[in-house]
Amino acid sequence: MHVAGRIEDYALIGDMQTAALVCRDGTVDWLCLPRFDSHAVFAALLGTEEHGFWRLGPAHPAGGEAPPATRRRYRGDSLILESEWDTPRGTVRVTDFMPPRDGAPQVIRIVEGISGRVPMRSALRMRFSYGRVVPWVHKVDNRTVAVAGPDSVWLDTDAETHGKDLTTYSDFTVAPGDRVAFTISWQPSHNRPPALPDPEGSLEATSDFWQEWIEHCTYHGPYREAVIRSLITLKALTYAPTGGIVAAPTTSLPEEIGGSRNWDYRYTWLRDAAITLSSLLRTGYREEARAWREWLLRAVAGDPENLQIMYGIAGERELGEAELDWLPGYENSGPVRVGNGAAHQLQLDVYGEVTEALHLAHMTGLARNDYASVLQLKLIQYLEKHWDQPDEGIWEVRGPRRHFVHSKVMAWVAVDRTIKLIEAGDADGPLERWRVLRDDIHRDVCEKGYDKERNTFTQSYGSQELDASLLLIPQMGFLPPDDKRVIGTIEAIQRELSTEDGFVLRYPTSGDDEGVDGLAGDEGAFLACSFWLADDLAMIGRVDEARKLFEKLLSLRNDLGLLAEEWDSKHQRQVGNFPQAFSHVPLIDTALRLTASGAYGG
Repeated sequence: MHVAGRIEDYALIGDMQTAALVCRDGTVDWLCLPRFDSHAVFAALLGTEEHGFWRLGPAHPAGGEAPPATRRRYRGDSLILESEWDTPRGTVRVTDFMPPRDGAPQVIRIVEGISGRVPMRSALRMRFSYGRVVPWVHKVDNRTVAVAGPDSVWLDTDAETHGKDLTTYSDFTVAPGDRVAFTISWQPSHNRPPALPDPEGSLEATSDFWQEWIEHCTYHGPYREAVIRSLITLKALTYAPTGGIVAAPTTSLPEEIGGSRNWDYRYTWLRDAAITLSSLLRTGYREEARAWREWLLRAVAGDPENLQIMYGIAGERELGEAELDWLPGYENSGPVRVGNGAAHQLQLDVYGEVTEALHLAHMTGLARNDYASVLQLKLIQYLEKHWDQPDEGIWEVRGPRRHFVHSKVMAWVAVDRTIKLIEAGDADGPLERWRVLRDDIHRDVCEKGYDKERNTFTQSYGSQELDASLLLIPQMGFLPPDDKRVIGTIEAIQRELSTEDGFVLRYPTSGDDEGVDGLAGDEGAFLACSFWLADDLAMIGRVDEARKLFEKLLSLRNDLGLLAEEWDSKHQRQVGNFPQAFSHVPLIDTALRLTASGAYGG
């Protein structure tokens, strides 16, 4: 019997088009085929074994719990997972990976005997359409295929297989030196069968791919291990065919265990993708930056007036939200949602994040793209007319629109970076008019978004609440770090939004009552905000405090270096979608800042 593990119990494997989550006991509990945003074939993560899973590990008594791996690791700087079990009968290793795609998407699992003779079992239960559809499973030329509607998944292995209880099993024993491979491949059901896999050749090619990719990293500081693992994770969240970047490969992992704050993150948020791009550029990855810029230009497609805050990974605009009522949710945290209704919100800060990313790409030498410059000018033309409107803000509130301070600050960033583009002679625009606009926005924020009595900026104009996004004010250059208003805001957030263990909440929530975000319930500490605080502390000269907070945040990573969206301080566990780009990006940025300042131990 297998139940979904804690979020931090999972490892990520992927092929830059989709990804799987593998639990400590060797069970793949989440896999969407053929894309990140496709229907899940294994959805036990959000339900039960009945919703699809694939366990491969030492045999155990029927009905008993599968033993967790004794140890696991990624092979070097790669996305190749190695899990090892020490059993009374010997030691065995399972290597899991997804080769960068050249044809059908594949999950390959190779069992290797290390010592003794270890009985093994593979249990494969494929369920299409997020666990709702039981496929027709049959043999074709000694290959096992599961078919339902437009999908087919093919299982290839030299081990003997048999069907029982709508599950495909394989029981075998491995001795030292034995290697037994299992491969599943997805193919449209109307197509010819996929080519026979080459597990050993694919393993070598996958290892070579990651080794070559990581050689481009320009960061060699004291936090290199954490930075490299975060970069590999961000690369894994990139959809290679288009350059789009998903926020996370999962949907509906809860921000509060048992709560309803469960969202689908398998799409490309302009904000998340832009900050991801910035981190990749700062660490030497210009090709990913170029691909994302091309994705952006296709997605916006000459219509920046109707800019969405998120798109599908190929630039799709319609991401209608629905609830899957047959899935009980992770640890009964319902509802399970697919699609995302926030796609058509007004979030003015996105204009700033996109413009900042385009500006950084230009400053780091990415070849000029005239369409990108035209897009940037059009974004400012839109902001010129709309910056003073209320919006839903960075946190995508589902309550009333407000004049969020962070949104106004990022509108200022958009105008400021565009002015710099024009001043450098790389674009033409009404320079003086936009300088006046920049000053107007700055003055508006400082007059209406600042509480003089408390010496802090506030979440929105006229509000008393704080918001961790205000930590970005000095990082974006809106005000210098030594400005008393900046220092006051940092200290106010530390007082009012910090948890007992020193991490940072996004903003106050109201428990059972509906809060500023229009939702009931609470959530964990938002990890990105905690990294932002470490950044700010370093910027205002409190470098030892910044380093201690950063290293405390690093300790929250799971044993494989992965982070979800949030940290539940009460239950001491990760919560939210996993792994989360919006957590790994500021990890990289803070590591770079602390390294530059010399603020690190040992």
